[in-house]
Amino acid sequence: MPDDLTLEAQILVALRRITRAVDLRSRALLNDYGLTAPQLTTLHAINRLQPVTAGAVADAIHLGRPTLTGILNRLESRGLVARSRSRQDRRVVKIRLTDEGQSILKNAPSLLQDEFLDELTKLKKWERTQILATLQRIADMMNATRLEAVPVLSSELADAVSGDTILHLEASSEFNNSAEPASDMDNPGED
Repeated sequence: MPDDLTLEAQILVALRRITRAVDLRSRALLNDYGLTAPQLTTLHAINRLQPVTAGAVADAIHLGRPTLTGILNRLESRGLVARSRSRQDRRVVKIRLTDEGQSILKNAPSLLQDEFLDELTKLKKWERTQILATLQRIADMMNATRLEAVPVLSSELADAVSGDTILHLEASSEFNNSAEPASDMDNPGED
């Protein structure tokens, strides 16, 4: 970076570069696989927890229940998930992946960019942990820890068809669920 930039400006440039890279990955997921990062994250959570309630999925991926409802509606309309009422308590609705959902998930790409994932795996565990701690600290400094967050690293993505905006933040599954994702605001009109 140019030497004439202040430290704050250099930090901003670095954050913008990360945001841009994440946007490109999100766009590639949507264009190449027809799924957004929140949809893919939701499929992963359902697969891991099924049969599961919508509330449990929302909690697992740090997303608001109304936002998740929109995502589930779209996944169900595509035949990737199925909802059914519990036989023990008719008020409880369980969600599971369909065969098509399982198939999609088997062939789904990583939510992280391949290049980033390759470089991340080359680092020692303490280095990966240090990166996570730094990112969590940045999120805390930005008061972003209270925002909805899906465990996916992405930022603003405008769908060319609808013009709706999607915000995501991704955390590597390597870092476990103890990672506090920094930010996600998935527009319920588009996931």
